[in-house]
Amino acid sequence: MKPFIYDLTYEDWQEWVRANKEPGFRAGQIFDWLYVKRIGSFEEMTNLPKGLRDKLAEQFVFVTLTEVARHESKDGTVKFLFELQDKNAIETVIMKHNYGNSVCVTTQVGCRVGCTFCASTLGGLKRDLAPGEIIAQVVTAQKLLDASGERVSSIVIMGIGEPFENYDAMMKFLKVMIHEKGLNIGQRHITVSTSGIVPNIYRFADEDTQINLAISIHAPNDALRSKLMPVNRRFPFADLIEACKYYVEKTGRRLTFEYALMGGVNDKPEHAEELAKVLKENIPLCHVNLIPVNFVVERDYVRTERDDIFTFQRILERNKINATIRREHGSDIAAACGQLRAKHMESGKR
Repeated sequence: MKPFIYDLTYEDWQEWVRANKEPGFRAGQIFDWLYVKRIGSFEEMTNLPKGLRDKLAEQFVFVTLTEVARHESKDGTVKFLFELQDKNAIETVIMKHNYGNSVCVTTQVGCRVGCTFCASTLGGLKRDLAPGEIIAQVVTAQKLLDASGERVSSIVIMGIGEPFENYDAMMKFLKVMIHEKGLNIGQRHITVSTSGIVPNIYRFADEDTQINLAISIHAPNDALRSKLMPVNRRFPFADLIEACKYYVEKTGRRLTFEYALMGGVNDKPEHAEELAKVLKENIPLCHVNLIPVNFVVERDYVRTERDDIFTFQRILERNKINATIRREHGSDIAAACGQLRAKHMESGKR
């Protein structure tokens, strides 16, 4: 199969035009057609010679994201289920905030991490996405927003899959997103979330970027985290904390910890006290994002009571740990990652 036209970074295009004996400025023209004008065919690249357009068509293909479903929430959230060329399905979500539009992208078809409260892992991992398949999600979202004169202002890599298990493709995606000749998304407006793939936390710390990092922690200790997140057996809690310390020390950037609250499981005052102690002693430059767990039919977890959520937050803040409660988006359209795909998979079986 030919590579996707979106698979190449700007630097890759510079190399490609040199290798194909084209003038250097052609790289900028190609990038402009893809990410500023956002065309969908080689024929539309009208300022390129026909021979060059033919060469591009011979060597590359556009990513095809076929819209299977689109659900729009009363809060403005739009969730897409897209079918890829190989008939696998992925999800992409546009979330509207008072500060702009955020797109949540998927990096894998399915997930092998196996978090016990998440719909993304249902059915396991099918394959990694190519860089172009990740990029196409943002381009497609931007095309939708073009109709109303809006733009994608931020990106979260928190959809289906573990981004740090598709690391190289994720980094190519990021390089395209932040490039000034492309969509030009500010680095500090992009957040990558990982379940704790320790070697790549170190690797990401050494990338020298301003991109935000979020760690899905969900428990204050090794034993409970292993029950909730099998990845903890590969990369134990203590190793994760050491990697987080390295990240903060190397980058000087505040780290976000995501903590999904599950009724009667990890939401008790003693859990909050233990979490506060671990973070205060090891990673005081942090922020905890408390997430009331989404109900998933195939899972048994229930949402933490409202008063208990606020109690958990107060305990963290009393211990000088900054904590907020995530605003929910699209709860009326199953917008949590993996839910729409799981329904699609089940209907396919029927």
